[in-house]
Amino acid sequence: MIDHISIGVSDFGQSLTFYDNVLSELGFKRCMDIEFDGIQAAGYGLDSDIEPSFWIGRKHDVMAAITPSVGFHIAFQATTRDAVDAFYTAAMAAGATDNGKPGLRPQYHANYYAAFVLDPDGYNVEAVCHQPL
Repeated sequence: MIDHISIGVSDFGQSLTFYDNVLSELGFKRCMDIEFDGIQAAGYGLDSDIEPSFWIGRKHDVMAAITPSVGFHIAFQATTRDAVDAFYTAAMAAGATDNGKPGLRPQYHANYYAAFVLDPDGYNVEAVCHQPL
């Protein structure tokens, strides 16, 4: 349904490092780096992606801090529970704030295993695995 999503970041270098590290734990990589109209952007996806589905970007002349919208949340698919754990560990090592340690969330469904962190700009980022043990 969704082709791609992009978020604004306040410190492009810090966010690149963060997303390079945490998304690699889920099998995603930075597929594209571009600059246009004063915007730096990087796109992430699978190795086979022609077009990345998740983007971060920063406009050069905007120095204000980013304020994520209340309720904004993005969840990345993980193929295993171990990948969710690795995502969380990498995120915490990269300076994320804990927003929900790895574990089952049976209120969603019996096999919903997820971890939640706040990225460097305060976005609520989740890794989720729907597979049974």
